[in-house]
Amino acid sequence: MEKLKKFLDEKVAIYNSPEFIANDPVQFPHAFSDQRDIEIAALLASVIAWGTRTMIIRSGKKMLFDIMGGKPYDYIMRGDWGALDDSSNIHRTFFVRDFKYLCRGLQDIYNNKNTMEALFAEEPDMWSGIHSLRSALALSNDGVSTRHISNPVAHSGKPASACKRLHMMLRWLCRRDGIVDLGIWQQIDPSRLMVPVDVHVSRTGRILGLIERKANDRRTVELLTEKLSLLCPEDPVKYDFALFGIGVEGVTI
Repeated sequence: MEKLKKFLDEKVAIYNSPEFIANDPVQFPHAFSDQRDIEIAALLASVIAWGTRTMIIRSGKKMLFDIMGGKPYDYIMRGDWGALDDSSNIHRTFFVRDFKYLCRGLQDIYNNKNTMEALFAEEPDMWSGIHSLRSALALSNDGVSTRHISNPVAHSGKPASACKRLHMMLRWLCRRDGIVDLGIWQQIDPSRLMVPVDVHVSRTGRILGLIERKANDRRTVELLTEKLSLLCPEDPVKYDFALFGIGVEGVTI
């Protein structure tokens, strides 16, 4: 394990760098200073974080700056989203109607709590926090859940989701090394975070012998995070940078 830890720590040092920000959707929460603006930018950017990075960044700019005018919290609380055309497209299968769904839910969350952090801080773990967010958004939208917020609970014969994009958002908001991740949420310790598992991370994890399961679901996330916690119990999710970077760049292991 010491050899593996040394190898992964070296890769973290390479990929967890300020240069990472400019080509990643994490640039969007970095564009703001108010906590609520940062939270909203992190959620919206993570929700559309699939496809090419170029496309994600273009869509993020359209949503946060062209539509919201660079003031996401004020935009949501004023209800300006209500006048938008539902059928307009923002990002791939994410339409204005989906954007309005999130705005409606966030407006209610901020009317009841000062920050989104408070919603997660009340829960015993990150899975429960994601479920609480998903439930709060649905409550504001006639009880209807959206496919754009993954379900961390098994249902209708479907396994519990890995919730990759939401765990990525939580990494941005909770890790506090001050390099790529912002670490503005002080009520949630980074040791509680779960690894954002996608095809790159899971493939690298299997090559390294950290996981064996083929499915990229909640259980795989838990098993991979447990293994990484043996290497760094106080901050296991820092290894997301190493696993993702190795997977994307095809670095020889």
